[in-house]
Amino acid sequence: MTATSAQTASVEAGQRRRRTLTAALPTRVALLFIAPAAVLFAVFVLYPMVTAVTYSMYSWRGTSQEEFVGLANFVQLFTAEPYRSAVPRAFGHNLLMFGGAMVVQNSVGLVFAVILHRRARFRRLFQVLYTMPYLVSPLVVGYLWSLLLSPLFGPVNAALKAVGLDALALPWLGTPTTALWVVVLVTAWQWVGFPLLLYGAALGGIPPELDEAAELDGATGPQRFFAITLPLMTPIIGTVSVLTFIFTMEAFPIPYALGGSTGAPAGATDVMSLVFYRTAFESGSSNAIGTSSAIAILLFLFIFGLSTVFTRWFRRTEGRILG
Repeated sequence: MTATSAQTASVEAGQRRRRTLTAALPTRVALLFIAPAAVLFAVFVLYPMVTAVTYSMYSWRGTSQEEFVGLANFVQLFTAEPYRSAVPRAFGHNLLMFGGAMVVQNSVGLVFAVILHRRARFRRLFQVLYTMPYLVSPLVVGYLWSLLLSPLFGPVNAALKAVGLDALALPWLGTPTTALWVVVLVTAWQWVGFPLLLYGAALGGIPPELDEAAELDGATGPQRFFAITLPLMTPIIGTVSVLTFIFTMEAFPIPYALGGSTGAPAGATDVMSLVFYRTAFESGSSNAIGTSSAIAILLFLFIFGLSTVFTRWFRRTEGRILG
């Protein structure tokens, strides 16, 4: 039995099980299970979203809605200061955070998941240790790291000076060239447990017979991983990638804790959520509701559009690999 035939048989068996479960579930029962989630989605997601769209198309004087202005609030984001400079810069920082999370957070999570999957001893212990930061409030994590990286009394710089690396004892959060990367690494440090758990569950769901069959055919460890394990993990890799994109585009607590509402220093840690926060609560503008709603809708459309593109691409890739 070759690795390819074993992989095909496993995929076909899974498809048959899914068809059987789908056929056995009555429509009314399915709707009954979906109804609570649909109600919560409508009340806490759909209604605020529709309201924000409405708000973004009107001008406001404080909390009083005035005349309909159409897309004027959106145009203002790209033609008037400070939005003309802040919005593209913040978008760029969000995308850099996503790239950093994909390179650092998800790759490290995958490596740790593979190591723990192959080493059953102390697996649960290390899974708990790696996921503990993920369970802590991001705001707390951000403030904790701001203390650790303090140039005055932070233990990170003190440790670097103690081992003779004084040149590396920098004001990490006070230098524009390093501040954003600190945000990226702190975010990756906190959330590495999330992909670790999902990748670990995916590895546990792969039939061991596939790997054994490939080993009998003479495939090496790396060959088995890249030819069998990694392709079978395509669905969960796609899910983790899309969720990582959504989380990083909506990032607020850690950038706020490390750089404040202004994205200090000099806007180096500014992200779209901070632009929204400043516009809505600190700008003092009479049209703060209209402009901040436009920012929220713009961010939603960007996240929704690219998430849909990513999801479809991963599904096509999954179909080519497993089909």
